[in-house]
Amino acid sequence: MEFLYQYGLFLAKTLTLLLALVFIIIVVASSAARSRGQGKNEGNIAVNKLNEEFERIKDDLRAEILDEELLKAEDKAQRVQEKAERKAREKAGITADDGKKRIFVLSFDGDMRASAVEELRHCISGIVAVARPELDEVLLKLESPGGMVHAYGFAASQLTRLRQAKLRLTIAVDLVAASGGYMMACVADHLVAAPFAYIGSIGVLVQLPNVHRLLQDHKIDMEMITAGEYKRTLTTFGENTEKDRQKVQEEVNEMHSLFKNFISQYRPALDVASVATGEVWTGQQALERGLVDALEVSDEWLMRRLDDYDIYAVEWEYKKKLGERLSELFEGSFARTLDKVTFGWLQRADKERFFS
Repeated sequence: MEFLYQYGLFLAKTLTLLLALVFIIIVVASSAARSRGQGKNEGNIAVNKLNEEFERIKDDLRAEILDEELLKAEDKAQRVQEKAERKAREKAGITADDGKKRIFVLSFDGDMRASAVEELRHCISGIVAVARPELDEVLLKLESPGGMVHAYGFAASQLTRLRQAKLRLTIAVDLVAASGGYMMACVADHLVAAPFAYIGSIGVLVQLPNVHRLLQDHKIDMEMITAGEYKRTLTTFGENTEKDRQKVQEEVNEMHSLFKNFISQYRPALDVASVATGEVWTGQQALERGLVDALEVSDEWLMRRLDDYDIYAVEWEYKKKLGERLSELFEGSFARTLDKVTFGWLQRADKERFFS
């Protein structure tokens, strides 16, 4: 029995090692494939009509909770109403195509590099090509803690294309729009946020480690040859001087001024000087300070318009090779397992503590 136990343990360890190696190979290969594929813009726009999706959900729920006779009666009444509305539209000369205004729904999940801007730009190009100016609208569901200034500046510039095309832009923040995320958010004609969403962080920072003294202690020299007085200022390996720090501080201040001016351009009623402190506020606090226009989650905003608008979710999908699909499968499974194990350990370690 001891032999079988040891043999089984050996097989389990070997299998675990093999799976880990396969996972690493797939992740590396798929990352390279994604980089090549995205550079070629190989993909297509996917469209999903949210009105129909909501109706399916509603019908499934009604079928479960309503009496069969009552359900039939309601369905009959709905058909009669739809027939009357159809006749009214025909009498008024309104076709099915132009009977309703349209809302196009976009999503942006931001990271440090605002990588999702590539998908966003394709979707915006498609919408601008087909949407009816001053009639159709766009809702962007935005989530981002911010990141690189130039990347988020480019993302915000993409959103200005919608306004230039005379399409009303609403941006909904359910979780967070901070720093570069708020730079994007302020472009909206109407900005809504959930009560506990994080809003703000209107500031700029530069930070990097410096190991110059560590290298000196180990008698390691760092050589750098530049042309131009400020080609390099603060560095990780070299010795940083007060002159270097002053130059970077000037650049940070200038970038902060550009950030504040950009916000003022799109939210002229906002007292930018009082909120451009780098602080973060909840949605409720942001409303009181004029950073947002209303408290509302994106689902609520959409559901109130289902009867009056045709609503389409629009996203850009890259063509994925087998390796990429397998990588996503492994990554998702690994992340879920890690989350379950970690959170379970935390619960066992401290059952009396609340997390918020």
